[in-house]
Amino acid sequence: MTRKLLLLAVLTLCVLKGWSQDPQFSQFYANPLYLNPALAGGALAPRITVNYRNQWPALSANFVTSSFGVDNYFAGLNSGVGIYALFDSQGLGNLKSTEVGAQYSYQLQLNEVTFLRLGLQGAFATRTLDYFGLTFGDQYTNGGFTGNPTQEPLVQNGLPQVSYADFSTGGMVYSDWYWAGLSVHHLNRPNQAFSSLEEARLPMKISFQGGLRIPFAGYTFLGNEIDREKTISPAILYKKQGKFDQLDAGLYVTYSPVVFGVWYRGIPVKKYAENINNHESLIFLAGFRQDKFSIGYSYDATISTLGIGSGGAHEISLSYIFEPLNIPKGRPKRRPKELSCPKF
Repeated sequence: MTRKLLLLAVLTLCVLKGWSQDPQFSQFYANPLYLNPALAGGALAPRITVNYRNQWPALSANFVTSSFGVDNYFAGLNSGVGIYALFDSQGLGNLKSTEVGAQYSYQLQLNEVTFLRLGLQGAFATRTLDYFGLTFGDQYTNGGFTGNPTQEPLVQNGLPQVSYADFSTGGMVYSDWYWAGLSVHHLNRPNQAFSSLEEARLPMKISFQGGLRIPFAGYTFLGNEIDREKTISPAILYKKQGKFDQLDAGLYVTYSPVVFGVWYRGIPVKKYAENINNHESLIFLAGFRQDKFSIGYSYDATISTLGIGSGGAHEISLSYIFEPLNIPKGRPKRRPKELSCPKF
């Protein structure tokens, strides 16, 4: 009971103080619609993405997040559109969030090798605080748990729920060998409070994405080797939301059809409190991409004070890219100038 009551207290404090932060994905490029609205239509063809993350599974206060996205690019309009859904469950499933959004992006060609994409996003979100499964003091006597319904006012008033609109924007510039993007989520800072007497505005999240795509082996042009990617891609993702910020830095090694990656998450030179380091995790990735299908698995090894006993985080991503629509006859099906950032 003590652990459940502690969890309820933490959830209640989060609601009252407005300490909410967005869910995160280690395979951020495998979830492009969540990362940056400018990436809608980035595959230059119809695309479906599915992502699942289970963080700290060894703890009762774990986080389970999943998402689903569909997007497409319309070459005649230089535009991309996307629709995504995000589902997040915190703790014992007591705090749940659902978000559904739509995105639009427009692509400009700056010169022969450089492109600029700008994106907008509108979303609708719902948060619910569920007391089911928790026990309270009035359900216990000297003989132990009675099993009788609680009379706690919080529970008697029903399940608190809040809904709100959310707006975001982003941009990305890229060529065949580099990319750099900036996204700003929660432009309107929506109020997530469950009570009209309180205010818990979600802080804006600002993130920067960037990296290089460096070939490490030449092509012999024998057989199908020209279609095999052999690259090293160092990349970073910096995020700031409220008073907290975070840096993901690492690299991908692609030797088609396999991809491996290693990442560090944290800011070692910065502390938020005395005796608390800002090292969060080491991330290891393995992926496979064949034709239009991609699958990736990553594991976050916790290196913070929470320790490896938390169970780290497990993440799986799936993606499928269909043939481009409305391609005139006589033109190649493979579109040029696809985004150079990784797929995991």
